[in-house]
Amino acid sequence: MIEFIHLKKSFGKPVLVDVNLQVEHGETMVVIGRSGCGKSVLLKHIIGLLKPDEGALMIDGQDVTRLKGTALDEIRKRFGFLFQASALYDSMTVGENVGAGLMIHSVKTEEEINERVRECLRMVGLKGIEELKPAELSGGMRKRVGLARAIAMNPEYILYDEPTTGLDPIMADIINDLILDMKKELAITSIAVTHDMVSAYKIADRIAMIFGGKIIWIGTVDEIDNSGNPYVDQFIHGRAEGPIQMDLLKP
Repeated sequence: MIEFIHLKKSFGKPVLVDVNLQVEHGETMVVIGRSGCGKSVLLKHIIGLLKPDEGALMIDGQDVTRLKGTALDEIRKRFGFLFQASALYDSMTVGENVGAGLMIHSVKTEEEINERVRECLRMVGLKGIEELKPAELSGGMRKRVGLARAIAMNPEYILYDEPTTGLDPIMADIINDLILDMKKELAITSIAVTHDMVSAYKIADRIAMIFGGKIIWIGTVDEIDNSGNPYVDQFIHGRAEGPIQMDLLKP
């Protein structure tokens, strides 16, 4: 279980004001909100890329905000991370990208690593591309390679940062299906941040909306259409007029 408790973070101005959110074992939690509202900042706190100004972040009962060095590295090994822009190393082959974590953190032989790389690429529908470079891949293929790398070390959790951004609708739906497959086949707990409501509706068990640095609503996919929250209603229907726009115009 992952739990944010009164998490606060500022970068000159407040980004996360008072975040409280609990993600249950085995579920896919989708966090929605406008661009720049702090969704990706939330993810970076989970794996220790950022430290909060105040508050706690509990992973299975352990406050990771207090961890450093080896202890933090051990927590990170339990996570896979699909970055918004895939974040592949251009100088490395696809196979080397997918197997990078295994090379550093495992005691597997080279052949065992190569077999795991092939297995992960097969799982995301990319058989036989181990020797290609990222520059030779389409945007959708790079996303899938990033997902193969995220699952290579058999993580307990996967974090998805805008998994469908920059993809055409068909490729975005392929990525959504892969996220569902990862949950079903690997029994993984996931957090995805996105402003793509098509993706959110498809992959989420529950959806949380962040606005003004706080989680302002949490509920299931079935509940969100009747949330009764004007901010949520405006966002999920993509309306220009509404309380969000009014707040943005305040001095």
